[in-house]
Order: sequence, then C-alpha cells, then structure tokens
Amino acid sequence: MIPTINDTYNTIAAPTEAVLLKEKSSKFFGYAFPVTNEEEIKAHLEALHKEHTSARHWCYAYQTGTAPHIYFRANDDGEPSNSAGMPIYGQIQSFELTNVLIVVVRYFGGTKLGVGGLITAYKTTAQMALESATIIEKTIDVLYTITFDYKNMNKVMRVIKEKNLNIVRQQFELSCEIDIVVRKKNAEIILEIFTALYEVAIKEKEA
Repeated sequence: MIPTINDTYNTIAAPTEAVLLKEKSSKFFGYAFPVTNEEEIKAHLEALHKEHTSARHWCYAYQTGTAPHIYFRANDDGEPSNSAGMPIYGQIQSFELTNVLIVVVRYFGGTKLGVGGLITAYKTTAQMALESATIIEKTIDVLYTITFDYKNMNKVMRVIKEKNLNIVRQQFELSCEIDIVVRKKNAEIILEIFTALYEVAIKEKEA
C-alpha cells in the first residue's frame, strides 16, 4: 500500500482587523497576520509599536514552516513568564495553523489581573483574532531546477506540458535553466522522470 503524503497546510488568507477585549480596565487588541519569514514578522511588530505608542505590552507568538521544518516563538514581552506568549501560541496550535503571527497589544488599566487572568485574556484575544480571520488550505510544494543544453529544449518542455508543471523561472542561453514548482506528493515521480532524461539534470532548490 502506497503511504499517503500530507502535502497541505492551513494558514490565514490576509491580515485581520483589530479585535478588542476589555478586562478590568485593561484593553487587549488582537491581530493576526500571514507570515513566512522573520523579516515580515519584525515589520508587523514595528508597525504595531508605532500604532500603539502608549501601550504597555506587545506580546506575540508565531509559527512558520511545515514538518519537519517548523519554527515557532512565543514572547511574553514583560508579562509574567508563560502568561502571554504561550497562551497565544496555544491558539495557533488549536486552530492547526502555520505561517501565522498573532500579536496582542495590552493597555494596562490599573488593576492587576493575576497570572490566571492574563492567561485567559491573552488566550481569548488570540482566539478572537483567529476567529475573525479567513482560514485557507495551501499545498506544500517542492522547487526544482532543471538544467540542460538548448538542443534538449523540446524533450524538457514536452514533459512540462504533459505533466502540467508550473514554471516559476526560466533562463534560455547556451545552458538553459528552468525552475518548476511541484506538489510534494508528486515530487518523487517528477524527479524520476527528469533524472531519466539523457543530458538533463534536475536538483531540488531551496524555496
């Protein structure tokens, strides 16, 4: 029996509008963003610091990548340890999402909530942010570079057309290169087809 390859994941389609939770005079603003790298995460955090200049805490959690290369972080930003970042991250796990950043901005209202109250507030705000998002399914893809001489162009393009492969980059000179994107479940078959072609080289490329 051929094992089933899971080559999809869930993420959010677009940044959400702010959601607001009020708890004992404190205000918690929740945001969710689709992200794929640390540069995007940093940009969203900097923008929220500028938007909420008088806030007390900017707590967040994110997860990027798919198994086995999953990266995550949870940040309490001055709140008691594990009272903010991990409850936020718990909602990312609960919704089974990746490539997502959730930020909860807190304005302190003068009344301490206690660790239990903070956990509930950050968890609830993160949940509200994700409930307001549009969740979509995406495929996990493999990027290949095919290298060949110009004289072998026809046989390479024939396979690309027959297998309905998506070209993302092409360079046609004396030595030609084409980058293609293949769904993970089809990647091994496509690799074998091009490997079998005479005078054609294929290798996986970092996305």
